[in-house]
Amino acid sequence: MDQTTFNKIQLFKEKQEIHCAEEDTILKATLAAHINHTHACGGQGKCSTCRVSVMEGIENCYPKNELEQLISTKLNFPKEIRLACQTKLKGDVLIRRMVSDKLDIDLISEQFSEDSEIALGRQQRLTIVFTDIVNYTAFAEKFPPYDIVHVLNRYYRIMNTIIQEHKGIISDVAGDGILAVFGIDENTDNSVLDAIHAIEGMNQKLDDFNEYLKENFNTHFGIRAGVHYGNAIVGPFDTGAMRKLAIIGDNVNYASRIEAANKEFGTSLLLSQEAYQKVEKTYPEYTTFETELKGKTGRYTLYQIY
Repeated sequence: MDQTTFNKIQLFKEKQEIHCAEEDTILKATLAAHINHTHACGGQGKCSTCRVSVMEGIENCYPKNELEQLISTKLNFPKEIRLACQTKLKGDVLIRRMVSDKLDIDLISEQFSEDSEIALGRQQRLTIVFTDIVNYTAFAEKFPPYDIVHVLNRYYRIMNTIIQEHKGIISDVAGDGILAVFGIDENTDNSVLDAIHAIEGMNQKLDDFNEYLKENFNTHFGIRAGVHYGNAIVGPFDTGAMRKLAIIGDNVNYASRIEAANKEFGTSLLLSQEAYQKVEKTYPEYTTFETELKGKTGRYTLYQIY
């Protein structure tokens, strides 16, 4: 008498229910049900194209075997991402297939070739910093495009060195603005403190930069900065022509609004409450400002530490 145990697999995208024998993998069950489930390596646990997101019932998946654990570690899978070709079930699950077509396969192949812990993206608590240049608009209106591009490139090159020295990276630039993040590699005791020290270093280097600006353009710059600490999504974003490590999420927008608030209060550095709490022992004296922030509801307390 057949004692085979079957578990239910709910397919999110297909809105379909299939059954999986306990000794079979998710991939074997989906293929048996004639689901076009991508598995570029033939189900050998070598490519990750069959991966699924277990939306419900992750506790009903057996632990990862050696093959799956190898890929999971390499690509920094969160716990709900499993290889369908290796995962067996001991209960019912709801899954979503993550690779649907050739473009998906190409992207996965590129990601899999990356020797990076964030090749597929992850959520992480980071210190997010926005800076912009005081007096940039007047400069840009006065001088030709060549001079503007040259000066900005010189500025970015100098400031990037300072940011990297304090364990940060520049994620993006837009006009005179810099988006920098600290704490991505988690090799720090306090990423907010790293960010503040980087901003201090940027201002020190700005003194020398302003000598250059005065001599060549009879102008000078200042720096405004906003600092926030919170969760953000980190990952490599690829348009085909451009590839960069990007930081996205509402907390990135929050940091941008904090930086912009400097204009309202006549300050040069403001921290969110979350950021200040990470450095309150180092900077016990502060001034606070209560304000609304564009695009966000409620009122926020911002901290000036010097």
